Amino acid sequence: MFLAVAFVAAGLLGAVQPATGIPPEVVQLTQVGPAVAVAAVALLWPGRIRDRLAGTLPARERTAGTAGRRVALLLTPVLIIALCAGGGLLTSGSLPVTGPQAFTHPVVLVVAAQLLGACAEEIGWRCHLQPLLRTRFGPVTASALVGVLWGLWHVPVFTHEPAYAAGFLLATTAMSVILGLALEGVRSNRLLLAGGFHTLVNLGMLYVTDETAAATAPMLILGAACLAAALPWLAATRRAEHPAPDRITDATARGAR
Repeated sequence: MFLAVAFVAAGLLGAVQPATGIPPEVVQLTQVGPAVAVAAVALLWPGRIRDRLAGTLPARERTAGTAGRRVALLLTPVLIIALCAGGGLLTSGSLPVTGPQAFTHPVVLVVAAQLLGACAEEIGWRCHLQPLLRTRFGPVTASALVGVLWGLWHVPVFTHEPAYAAGFLLATTAMSVILGLALEGVRSNRLLLAGGFHTLVNLGMLYVTDETAAATAPMLILGAACLAAALPWLAATRRAEHPAPDRITDATARGAR
């Protein structure tokens, strides 16, 4: 139900955007599709949606165990964009930085609209679908599945050549894994954290790199950058699942040999 409404609503909103006069660099109306889908599910199953959306908004929570992950999550887009910029410089010899004056709208408006659009997406993907799949799969598998569905939801991407679509799917899957692992166990502000990450990546693509130009090479670089940024998160999760032995256990194991 959620996926069907998200796809249909995004298509309809994308079709009417030209008539509204809203520039896509400010906000893309398709981003509201997942939020519409969450609202539709909430009308039919209010109890279930309440459970799924627990932790979406600010609430009292002990953040000692998650504060570091929250900071790392919001710094990860900087790493992704830096890797994209470095890859662009290596492959093309130039960095297509777009100045704020290139758009007719103030930067503050663009940032606010991008955050609003990102949150409209993330309330569906990371606040509803991720917790739902998490009841059935582990954090990495659930996050990867959300990332694939999130990528497939961007239907126009698949009108480009296969390599472009592959780079985009790699990017959405890797970013979804980052978000899923970072938000594991977080019980408040999930929407702002996911929306903030999403917004920072979109702004970097808009102003710093060339991934919005529908060219294959920049999109492949974005996919590779997102994968590289996801590796430390995967490594940290693996260490948490298999903690290093303490000194006594380690010494005992050596003595047993």
